[in-house]
Amino acid sequence: MTRLTDPLATMPGVPQAFDAPEDAAEFRRPAHRPGVELYRAAIVRHAFEPHAHDGFGVGAIEAGVERFRYRGSDHLAPPDSLVLMNPGEVHTGRAETEAGWRYRMAYVDEALVQALTGERWRFADAVAADAPRARRVGRLLAALWQAADEPLAFDGLLADLLAALQPHARADHAAVREAMPRFAPVLDYMQDRLAERLTLEELAAVAGLSPFHFLRRFREAQGATPQQVLMSLRLLAAQRQLAAGVAPAEVAAATGLADQAHLTRAFAARYGVTPARYQRQIRAR
Repeated sequence: MTRLTDPLATMPGVPQAFDAPEDAAEFRRPAHRPGVELYRAAIVRHAFEPHAHDGFGVGAIEAGVERFRYRGSDHLAPPDSLVLMNPGEVHTGRAETEAGWRYRMAYVDEALVQALTGERWRFADAVAADAPRARRVGRLLAALWQAADEPLAFDGLLADLLAALQPHARADHAAVREAMPRFAPVLDYMQDRLAERLTLEELAAVAGLSPFHFLRRFREAQGATPQQVLMSLRLLAAQRQLAAGVAPAEVAAATGLADQAHLTRAFAARYGVTPARYQRQIRAR
């Protein structure tokens, strides 16, 4: 497997972002509908480092098996399974089998999901073994990709996608929101200081805990270290700035990365494409 198998697998003039030729990934964003990104990939060798996405991450495994860490646990996503992630959750991703895995995802802002469904969603399970629904979701994601330039058709398909996923969604219970109340100020503090060099002692003081107690509790609550979460926040900010047309070198400086090369390595490790390629893909339409 050297490329995604459908005819829109690559964009002309866009170089590969992976070291291994077997690996390929691509983003697309509909111009008319803020808050939605589409993604498709075929991964054999690459291992995604801890990262997060602004919106819900929903998708289907078309072939192969993915292993990923999410909320402190490892998960396996086999063929014809759904992958269901809540906004901002740090996770990884790598192939579990020699042949890798192929999948499609949509990243949809929480506010848009609520507007389209009239509900506040949360997913309890990161992987759902629901083959008929996974195949339907895969078809809808493929159709959304094709309809990115057709606003009315796209929005109808997006509503169909959320309707297909609704049986796996749960109401947002207060207990979930209260699971890590004292770390909300820490996340806000990180968000406001992305370009600064932060210390464990500094973050622990915001939480009102001793440094190592803070580190243990933070990892329990977030499923990742403070540095991993900070890098995830930096890369989310980088995504938003790249989408707005900011030059990669400026993005690197604004988000606390050492230089453009550091941004490129970190971005590709988490999202599967270089910053320049991501920017061309989502701004090509």
